[in-house]
Amino acid sequence: MRQLKSLTGSNALGIELSILTFGLFVAVYSYLYIARKKQILDLPNHRSSHQHITIRGGGIVIPVAVLCFWAVYQQYHFFVAGVMIISTISFLDDIKPLSSKVRILFHFLAVCCLFYELNLGQLHWLILPVALILVIGWINAVNFMDGINGITVTYFLTVVGSLYYVNQKITSFAEPALLLYTLIALGVFAFFNFRKKALCFAGDIGSVSIAFIVAFLMMALIIKSGQVIYIGFVLIYAIDAVGTIIERLIKKQNIFEPHRLHFYQRLANDKKIPHLFISSGYAVVQLTINISLFQFVDSNYSTIIILGMLIFLSITYVMIKQRLFKIL
Repeated sequence: MRQLKSLTGSNALGIELSILTFGLFVAVYSYLYIARKKQILDLPNHRSSHQHITIRGGGIVIPVAVLCFWAVYQQYHFFVAGVMIISTISFLDDIKPLSSKVRILFHFLAVCCLFYELNLGQLHWLILPVALILVIGWINAVNFMDGINGITVTYFLTVVGSLYYVNQKITSFAEPALLLYTLIALGVFAFFNFRKKALCFAGDIGSVSIAFIVAFLMMALIIKSGQVIYIGFVLIYAIDAVGTIIERLIKKQNIFEPHRLHFYQRLANDKKIPHLFISSGYAVVQLTINISLFQFVDSNYSTIIILGMLIFLSITYVMIKQRLFKIL
């Protein structure tokens, strides 16, 4: 009877996820039609790494998937509210650029929802604002990293896939369906974006919403497991984002202005390496790191291991970038 019940549950989940996949494809195709009519487009400029006019905002599929998850499972109410707040303001910014002050205000409200969901209000009053700044910084760093075809979707398929593995095999920290719904949304978006000539870009709504979701999942995992080693799941993005900020500060540039100085941008623009090759490379390197981290999650030296890995990868990053592009 237990085996039959398990089989029935598995079949039901399979049907549920199939319906979700079909619905998300319909949603993206519908959005592409509307976006063409409303001219929600990403126009190439001297800061861009693409050459073709492309529809912006295809990442809307990600918050739609989260909303579907909430409708079915009725869980994580404040987290979902945060996703909707940050996705809405990001989509409005995709349609018509908004003031950075307005965006940050809504990011702050969304992250407060995330913290409430994780019950972080009990943090020391000095730690809480630092945590808020770090999460908002992470969200905006991911937004800046979204610049070539396929990079956001392949990278976060790797990250969320790794989190799903941990949730199923090592430490249960979240409702599995949330991870599955997110993975399916990313997979559907990959169909439209992981191409030599993308049908659509994620836009702020896509990159910001997936950054927000991953922040929630990563924090939930670290809180549940007590292991900071899981920060390593996003090391490649973090090193490139922070490393580029430091480089620009050294060069006395405005770090809030658009640029083409990220490592992946220089590979695409200066070395003319195909976008999909670079995007796949970022995902493969991060996946390799994640698989190696699985071996140390229960180690007493996990903190030392992640710090050592951070230092080693940072030095390697600077050396390669200096050798290829003479950054300093």
